[in-house]
Amino acid sequence: MLDHYMICEGGFKNITEGGEKTGFQFGARLPYYRGLGLSMVEDLAVTVDGEPVPRDQILFSVRGKDWTLAQLETEMEERWEMGEVATVKVKRPGGLPPGKHNVELAERLRISYLPFTPVTKDAKELTLSE
Repeated sequence: MLDHYMICEGGFKNITEGGEKTGFQFGARLPYYRGLGLSMVEDLAVTVDGEPVPRDQILFSVRGKDWTLAQLETEMEERWEMGEVATVKVKRPGGLPPGKHNVELAERLRISYLPFTPVTKDAKELTLSE
């Protein structure tokens, strides 16, 4: 029900470090009516312009802290709250060229009372202005 709110329209930009474009980022929300501990975020899958991003090239950031997806598995202190915008960062030398890009996000979340692990997906066309 909240899946079409997962990818945020704002916050889509290239990441620049030391004058070099090292990747890109976009905002993301939980498709769930409650917050979750970060260890319950089992996976984030990103596809850009039809190209899947390798799992080890994705970072998750909330409240200014970054985690690899492997580090999320053991993060027991921090939470991702309902409605809170997290940042999904993708390592990609050179970033993305300006213009429109199709961004897809799939979130696999462990919900304590469900006997299965749901995967919720969203896709949006986002415009990179730089």
